[in-house]
Amino acid sequence: MAVRTHPVVVVKGSGDLGTGAAYRLWRAGFHVLCTDLPQPLVIRRSVSFASALYDARITVDGAMAERIMYVDEAVYTWQRDGVPVIADADGRSIAALHPEIVVDVVMAKRNTGTTLSDAPLVIACGPGFTAGLDCHALIETQRGHNLGRVLHTGSAAADTGVPGTVGGADVQRVVRAPIAGMMYGRKAIGDVVKAGDILAQIDTTIVRSPLGGVVRGLLHDGVRVVADMKIGDIDPRADISYCYSISDKALAVGGGVLEAVFALRDKWQTVK
Repeated sequence: MAVRTHPVVVVKGSGDLGTGAAYRLWRAGFHVLCTDLPQPLVIRRSVSFASALYDARITVDGAMAERIMYVDEAVYTWQRDGVPVIADADGRSIAALHPEIVVDVVMAKRNTGTTLSDAPLVIACGPGFTAGLDCHALIETQRGHNLGRVLHTGSAAADTGVPGTVGGADVQRVVRAPIAGMMYGRKAIGDVVKAGDILAQIDTTIVRSPLGGVVRGLLHDGVRVVADMKIGDIDPRADISYCYSISDKALAVGGGVLEAVFALRDKWQTVK
């Protein structure tokens, strides 16, 4: 059989970082399929391909992603130069597609099932993996000097539990659920808020903004949350445009993925 005209990449996890990786790969000409949970727990919904699973389709920085129900439908989205997104928590699409490359951007802080045998080239992002053990290459996702760096041995930096500083705020900008229950937003992504403004509601409990700025991220309405779960993100820089474009961090991680793909091209550029 001939070599595929467009190599296929399955990106597991299509939140903001996964979207950054998928976007870079899409721009480089790969056929990308994104997977996520049936009800994705994405905060930055306006820049996450996972939002297509709620809204049928979404366009992020010129890349159109659309929901598909069956893996076989991916080819029709690729023909329209789009990115198909499928609900797949078990990796069934990997077994069906036999992709040249698998990229794990689930960001669970642990390996949720990715193995070296998933594809000729397996790339993982963030803590919970060891290059050479459960992936061929690993991308550093912690903000700082090594963000986006490709590791061919060892592990990424351990999760500190402290979000990266944005506009001078770190833990202060993250909104967490005070109780378990069903969440509904009372503000929308892109809204300007002041400290103390009502941001969301979990059952009958009101959740207020911890500081002033712009609502950069908020969980989708109707998601059941647990106590202390991240449900929102306030950007104190108050630049609304940042809510609707892929972040510097996501692009850096995506750049690391793209570097690993081409640095290890001998693993996936094989005759089928």
